[in-house]
Amino acid sequence: MEGLVVLEEYRAPTKVKLAALWASTMFCYIYGDYFGLYVAGTLADMNHGGMGPLGHATPGVLTGVSLMMAIPSLMVALSLLLPASICRWACILLGLFYTAIMAVSLPGSEPFYKVLAAIEMALTLAITVVAIRWPRDMRRG
Repeated sequence: MEGLVVLEEYRAPTKVKLAALWASTMFCYIYGDYFGLYVAGTLADMNHGGMGPLGHATPGVLTGVSLMMAIPSLMVALSLLLPASICRWACILLGLFYTAIMAVSLPGSEPFYKVLAAIEMALTLAITVVAIRWPRDMRRG
């Protein structure tokens, strides 16, 4: 076919794929929390120290939620910085863990949150699959 332009295909290294997937996951988490502020009664509940299904915003609850959200944020960088074997297992375990967290949070949630949760679960499962399928270095046996 004349005039057909064949574009060069870029094959991103596994670590770059994982960092991109973690970053995408974090954007969905952030937007889900942001859009949740528009649900009627959320801000009033927050003004009284409530954190929805987590109950009262105690220092322990806030610390736990902070750690829970810091881990995917850190995985954006750690996917690039950790040795491959550690990164692989961290992504497999954390990908499954965060998929389970989202699955547990689905019942009774707002429709917009269910859409984002489904996307987040697809992303964290993709993280797990990419990590499981990590290419082997055949030179090292």
